[in-house]
Amino acid sequence: MATKLAVLKHTRAKDGTYKIRISIGHKSETNYIVTPYSVRALSEFDNGTVVRLPNAHELNVKLRNILNDYEERLERIPSPDDYTCKELRDLLKSMRPHSSTATFQQVSEQYQKELTEDGRGSYASMLKNSSRLFRDFAGGDSFLSKISTITVSEFERWMRQKDVSQTYISMTLSMIRTIVNRAIRMQLVTYDVHPFTYWKRPADPEREIDISVEEVRAIRDARPRLKKQRIARDIFMLSYYLGGINLIDLLNIDFRGVSVLEYTRHKSRNMKLSDKRISFTIQPEAKELIRAWMNCNTGKLDFGYQFSYKNFLAYVTRSIKSLAEDLKLPNYKKVCYYTARKSFVQHGFDLGISLEVLEYCIGQSVKNNRPIFTPTILYL
Repeated sequence: MATKLAVLKHTRAKDGTYKIRISIGHKSETNYIVTPYSVRALSEFDNGTVVRLPNAHELNVKLRNILNDYEERLERIPSPDDYTCKELRDLLKSMRPHSSTATFQQVSEQYQKELTEDGRGSYASMLKNSSRLFRDFAGGDSFLSKISTITVSEFERWMRQKDVSQTYISMTLSMIRTIVNRAIRMQLVTYDVHPFTYWKRPADPEREIDISVEEVRAIRDARPRLKKQRIARDIFMLSYYLGGINLIDLLNIDFRGVSVLEYTRHKSRNMKLSDKRISFTIQPEAKELIRAWMNCNTGKLDFGYQFSYKNFLAYVTRSIKSLAEDLKLPNYKKVCYYTARKSFVQHGFDLGISLEVLEYCIGQSVKNNRPIFTPTILYL
């Protein structure tokens, strides 16, 4: 196979110039990739080199770099003989250049933009914070090609000196690894040794935020005077009754005429390739709460709160915790919205429901062809 620079004397542009091309010879065929550069006359190009121009040397350096880049792309194709000449040309054009000047921040910001467009703003915010921390450590942006196993080790050590938790360190390093892996998939960088080869994420400590059946019963039966606590109580119990549903999913469901709830978790809709749907019947206890708060025009739950989702989640978290404290629950300090989800799983497991079924309800199973499951309502 041969690659070289060429000018086609019978192919002249409308402005009278001749485009300089990369010639690809393969299996007795020749195809071309057009470069951004051209000459005004055939006499200005001789044997693969620009001549008779004041900036000939500068053009030749740029052309040589382009040719080197395509030759490097060619080396990355595992079995070039499997392709025709035209297929090989198209493949080379579609491949990204192997750029040693691509930076960590460039890839991170592009990914943050895509996540935001996909409705995953929370994840984009976490990625932004992790990238900012890495930038603080490095003293600015970093070339991807300069990130190594030593970089990762020193970054982890730097964070430990900041006296942050192991969970936070693990999350941050996982985010940085995500960007590095994305850059590799985009063919912006290659490594002889992956920067994260020697880093293994420690198991995160289990968040023990579930509460007892008696404590859930106390929340259910509470008659708080404050509206914010009544809202928090009902939202908490809806999550418990609806298989540990997350708040962002609960608020986006149109409940009009629905007896079998079917939805896809917002958190996983862009991550899993298999069937992501969760489906189960709505129990009477949940229907009663839904009727109390459903907007008849939209079918969605309406609590009269006009601020952002993030603020509403904080509002619910504060309110359910204050309710738990007023009820003098033994574990009131760890009560939050997510407690309903964790308690649903723990109580179901204690009743003998298989972990597989419980994981399906909370959206952690990826198996296909599951039947509709009716969650067992604990007799509180």
